[in-house]
Formats: sequence, structure tokens, C-alpha cells
Amino acid sequence: MKRFLKGVLELKQAACAIYTAAMAIYLVFCTAFGHRQISLSMLWTLLAVSVASALIQAVCFSNWIIRSMRYTWRSVLFVGLFLPMLCLAAWKGEWFPMENPGAWALFLGIFFLIFIGMTVGFEFYYRAAGKKYDGLIGQYRRQKEEAERDAEKKG
Repeated sequence: MKRFLKGVLELKQAACAIYTAAMAIYLVFCTAFGHRQISLSMLWTLLAVSVASALIQAVCFSNWIIRSMRYTWRSVLFVGLFLPMLCLAAWKGEWFPMENPGAWALFLGIFFLIFIGMTVGFEFYYRAAGKKYDGLIGQYRRQKEEAERDAEKKG
């Protein structure tokens, strides 16, 4: 039960972070295009997308369901699950004129730019963290070797 509640809390936090980011992006576009009002349907669809994306993210990038899969394939799975759901939300929520192919192209272009940016950012983060931990492991091994040498000298 404790593990379940921890998972629910993590999903709630992820959904809140995603909703906040979505609202910030929406704010930028509203400012750029001169919109002064936010529709109620936009707020609800962004909330639904945020919750669904937190669930999809948990499925794809945790060991909750998928135990062993390379990060690249997890990313492909995420896009395969998230993009259709996002497009459905854009269509049903009437985020922009559906008959405008330029709007869809811009929508998809922004999606892939954000996705690629986040993927590259995570890659840099994990590489930096890996180097840090490799350094710490090396330091631990050196200290252990020195302690063994000191023990041999005393013994």
C-alpha cells in the first residue's frame, strides 16, 4: 500500500509539473498571437493531457511495467503513445483551426522540437551524472586499495 501511495504521489507531482509547463507554453503563444482569454475547454483538455502524459511517462520511463528496454525504444514508445493522444486532445479541444494544415505542421514541429530538446537535455544530464558516479566509484576503489595496503603493512 505504501508503494502504491508513493506512486500516486509521484504521478500527481508529474501531472502538476506538466500542467504548469503546458500553461507556460500556452501563455507564450497567447501573448505572441494576441489572445487575452483562456477558454474553459483549453484548461480542461490541458489538464487531461497532463494527467494522461504523466501516466504514459510512468509506463515508458520507469520500471513499473517495462522492466528492461533501452532508452531509445522507451522514447519511441512514449512518442507512439503520447502523440496520438495529444493530437486527439488538440482536435477535440479545438486548440486551433483543424482545416488549417499549417497549424498542424506547426503543432507537430513544436512537439518534435520540444521532445528532441528534452531528450538531448536528459542525455547530457545522465552523462554528467554517470561521470560523477564513475569518479566517486574510482575514489572509493582507491581508498579501499590504500586501506588494504595499510592493513597488509600492519599485519
